[in-house]
Amino acid sequence: MTQLRKPLIAAATGERPSRRPVWFMRQAGRSLPEYRALRSGRGMLESCFDPDMVAEITMQPVRRHDVDAAILFSDIVVPLKAAGIDLDIVTGTGPVIASPVRDRAAVRALPRLVPEAVGSIGHAIGAIREQLDDATALIGFAGAPFTLASYLVEGGPSRNYERTKALMHGDPDTWHELVGALADITITFLRVQLEAGVDAVQLFDSWAGMLSLADYEHFVAPHSRRVLAEVADFGRPRIHFGVGTGELLHAMGDVGADVVGVDWRIPLDVAGRRVGGGKALQGNLDPAMLAASWDTVAASVRRIVAEGDRAVAAGAGGHIFNLGHGVLPATDPDVLTKIVELVHSL
Repeated sequence: MTQLRKPLIAAATGERPSRRPVWFMRQAGRSLPEYRALRSGRGMLESCFDPDMVAEITMQPVRRHDVDAAILFSDIVVPLKAAGIDLDIVTGTGPVIASPVRDRAAVRALPRLVPEAVGSIGHAIGAIREQLDDATALIGFAGAPFTLASYLVEGGPSRNYERTKALMHGDPDTWHELVGALADITITFLRVQLEAGVDAVQLFDSWAGMLSLADYEHFVAPHSRRVLAEVADFGRPRIHFGVGTGELLHAMGDVGADVVGVDWRIPLDVAGRRVGGGKALQGNLDPAMLAASWDTVAASVRRIVAEGDRAVAAGAGGHIFNLGHGVLPATDPDVLTKIVELVHSL
């Protein structure tokens, strides 16, 4: 089966898929008992650099749910760790940076990522490809420069991103130097994945929704545009996603994405008008909805499929069914399996 016949790749590139593709952000993870058993006693970063574990965790939801894509098990801070930045992923908190980056000297001291430092990721991708059938795509991913910068500047997760915005506006030259260095790291990480054989890549700008449109266009878009441009030569779909980005959708598509991810706050047909014609859409069931009754979930799935159909009829390149963010840890995995079956039946 050729790449374009994979339902996800077909939908992402304006072809007519054999069935509506569906996968879930964070489908490989804490909602699966087999994942929790495998990860018991193993740290997150340790797991992300173990090729055998990465391959097994990536494949678990494919076996269980019959999704149309596997997404590489990793974390957005993996390339930072591989480059030599002192950080850890703390349970219940998230990434924590030992020495936050808040001035030009710290920016210029940042290490660069060499491909060999993430060689284990390439090995994992090879092992995953051997296990996937011809119809199932493999998605690689990386964190976008802005989101990586927000972790480095804040020192970890943040509610208000006050230090990030203060640096951005108070010392824009240092800001652009920082985000430019992180764009280099992201490009290297994505190219390693593409050279190893992923079918598509997703650039997560998880926290871009904290920005105004003007700030996004001035301080963020040029760097995301460079990342996506530097991987365009592979000719594989580039997906771009952020949370709370309803007001940024056109700008996020305009940086070079082939597919724009949409969170649950905006209907897909409205999102399609904002993004503009020709680009595929991905999304957008509210992850919290998975805790509701099956009748409620099924009604929401049907509504989103209908909105996706309207968006495609109005000019969107295609629709990939997904959540509007990641699978929540307490989600019953059987609900995900039933959603896949329903989407494929419609």
